[in-house]
Amino acid sequence: MTVAVVLAVSAAIFVVVLGAFLGTRRPNKTARPAPRPPEPAPEPTSPHPALARPVVLNPEYLDPRTIKVGDVIDRQGIRSRVLGALHLSWQGDQWTEYLLEEGLGHYMWLSVEERQGPDDPPHLEVYLWTPVPTQGMVPAKSMLIMEGVEFHPMERGTATFRSEGTTGYPERGLADFVDYLAADGRLLSFNRVQGQPWTAAYAQPLAPGSINVERML
Repeated sequence: MTVAVVLAVSAAIFVVVLGAFLGTRRPNKTARPAPRPPEPAPEPTSPHPALARPVVLNPEYLDPRTIKVGDVIDRQGIRSRVLGALHLSWQGDQWTEYLLEEGLGHYMWLSVEERQGPDDPPHLEVYLWTPVPTQGMVPAKSMLIMEGVEFHPMERGTATFRSEGTTGYPERGLADFVDYLAADGRLLSFNRVQGQPWTAAYAQPLAPGSINVERML
């Protein structure tokens, strides 16, 4: 990514508390995260951190779908930076996956999607995805066992994606996914960019008010 150095810079930190907009996932619905990319090289921070000043915004007017590349996310004291984003679409559903860097060589994904069921009002589903080793596994059409837990298939398909920032993926492409659900409600997803090996990740729902976002402007 490109770092722009601008003369006469004025900067502000927007601390965004993701509150009421954060929804928890219903067991009968599954997130469809993007495949996990190769580890990207870390990017430099703002060249003018001393010029920043904190501005606290009213959380009632904030929307997690407005997270941007370059934001800093704080999850109960664990800080990570948004390196890139994948904007995905499948059968009319659209969602965004944000690549987070928590530390040197430690990467996770944050998914944000608006969902609406036949009897449900529109709501946001926000999940944190943790990679798990697959050791050459491929997603089965029936039940599979991962780390001693039985997972049963829910959805599978191919989504289109557009890449923004540093993700390790091409600008545009196709991503296959297969989603599973365990009896205890745990979610597991296998993903791959077409032509590449499968990767897998567990999903962790984020509770309302558990995230802050800092933005440099």
